[in-house]
Amino acid sequence: MREEEKKSTSKFRRILKKRWALPAIYISSAALILALVFIVQNSFNNSASPDKVEDSAQSGENYDEPAVEVNSSLETIQMPVKDVASTVVKKPFYDVNADEKAQEEALVSYDNRYEPNKGIDIAQKDGKAFDVVAALSGVVTKVQEDALLGNVIEVEHEDGVVTRYQAVTDIQVAVGDQVKQGQAIATAGKSQINEDAGTHVHFEIRKDKVAVNPSDYEGKQASSIQVESVSSDNEEVEAEPKEATQEDTKEEPSQEENSNSNEADEQPVQ
Repeated sequence: MREEEKKSTSKFRRILKKRWALPAIYISSAALILALVFIVQNSFNNSASPDKVEDSAQSGENYDEPAVEVNSSLETIQMPVKDVASTVVKKPFYDVNADEKAQEEALVSYDNRYEPNKGIDIAQKDGKAFDVVAALSGVVTKVQEDALLGNVIEVEHEDGVVTRYQAVTDIQVAVGDQVKQGQAIATAGKSQINEDAGTHVHFEIRKDKVAVNPSDYEGKQASSIQVESVSSDNEEVEAEPKEATQEDTKEEPSQEENSNSNEADEQPVQ
């Protein structure tokens, strides 16, 4: 046994004396160390919690695209139609600062009453139905069937802004739905309160429950809407709409006419 050990030791020493022996041992050792590091690191990654990976995906940490909520604050207000060029405004917004003619054109007549238009009524030039789309991204807070107004959808946005869509049919959203700007939410329809507009959508923008002119804020961010831009006179007009009745057009008889009438009644018949 000792002789075999001596031969083995002697053979190993002879190998070490070779020029390539030490470099070969060094390279082999380095390769072994790198392999061990790779195995340990891979094992650590595979042992990560699945819940943490799912949470990361849901929070959007692994995506370069920003969340919808972040994008919505950068959006500019659009008209609730896909092709603005193919549409026409049937009834403009009632502006208290406009001239008398413009104000008359913005009055809605129904049941012998005149109401100031709180939005704009948009229709296709050819009179056909069209998709009504969300003017801004937001959350649907109201879906109401209403024969007079032609059904109502309200979408809430940031900064106290709400968009309102009336005279719609084929409603495609429900309360609580998240909608994106440009998403189809209904189809243009008709309403009893403005039958002259035909197939259309009545579109409103409200800031802190006060109606503003949608045409003034097209292409602007919702944060630019200021309540101060709405005159208090406008609220008075809305609260006390003008009532057009036949009695309003009758003139009261003068005192002289009343006295003559009374005298004639008192004269005896001959």
